[in-house]
Amino acid sequence: QVQLVESGGGLVQAGGSLRLSCAASGSRFSINAMAWYRQAPGKHRELVAGIISDGRTNYAESVKGRFTISRDNAKNTVSLQMNSLKPEDTAVYYCNALSGPVDYWGQGTQVTVSS
Repeated sequence: QVQLVESGGGLVQAGGSLRLSCAASGSRFSINAMAWYRQAPGKHRELVAGIISDGRTNYAESVKGRFTISRDNAKNTVSLQMNSLKPEDTAVYYCNALSGPVDYWGQGTQVTVSS
């Protein structure tokens, strides 16, 4: 069983920055991929950014050039640096980890961007 603990959410003005972090523990297998998803009120959960063990990344079009995902494989942590935040980035952000055949999720952290 993998536990994911997120931190770093909060309230920020438009144009500001936040950094989210997620620490994974308890994995019996290698964590192949880690990612950040988000879910805004009334909307489906969507992928924000993902990173696999070799460092390759992918981003949602809406955050390209503004968000950067990074990972420390030795520590099983993943971070999301969010710059130039917009009100439409407001959502609950969830950390995700793929270990073996199983997806694991964090409890979510609220990010609110005021205009």
